[in-house]
Order: sequence, then C-alpha cells, then structure tokens
Amino acid sequence: QVQLVESGGGLVQTGGSLRLSCAASERTFSSYAIGWFRQAPGKEREFVAAINWSGASTFYANSVKGRFTISRNNARNTVYLQMNSLKPEDTAVYYCAADQMYYGSNDNEYDYWGQGTQVTVSS
Repeated sequence: QVQLVESGGGLVQTGGSLRLSCAASERTFSSYAIGWFRQAPGKEREFVAAINWSGASTFYANSVKGRFTISRNNARNTVYLQMNSLKPEDTAVYYCAADQMYYGSNDNEYDYWGQGTQVTVSS
C-alpha cells in the first residue's frame, strides 16, 4: 500500500510560483505512475498533470500546459509539480495519486491518494 504526502502549498500572488512535492512511502515507488489533480470549492476534481513510472513521459491539462512542469526523483520517492505564472483560477486543493497499472487523466483509475495541499493565488 502506497502512502502519499503532498507538501509545498501556500498563498502566492498572481504570477508567482510554487513547487509541490508528493512523497511516497513505498520502496517500489518507481513502478507507479503519478497524477496530480486539483479541486476548487464547488467544482469537480480535475486532472492537472501526469508522469509515467520512469519520468520519460508526461502530459498536462491544456489549462496548465506551458506553466506547470511535472517531474520525479525515484531515488527520493518524490514527484514534483513546479507551478509558474500562477493565476487565481489555479486556486484549489492539489492532490497526487499513484497507480501501478494506469497512466492517464482519469482520476477514477488511480488507487492511491494523498490528503491534499491547499494552493491559493491572490489577485
């Protein structure tokens, strides 16, 4: 069972940057694809970015493409989400999720989830 812990959220002004981290407990973390999702108040959870087990493949939601970068360090059992040029509409709770068999944007396919970290972008 993989335990995921997100960190790095906070309050930032429009145009600012944050780097989120997703740390995993599992020694076989390198065999898991990781997705980042977010949920704003009153809205459904939405896909942000995903990275495959090796880090060689990534993809992004159109809304964050060119501004966010997902990466991983398997030696540290950690996945990162670098967020630049933040906008107020990026305000949400950000979650990371892991799965050994699935790599994609469908949140229902991920088996393991973190508790989330709040990102607030002020205008």
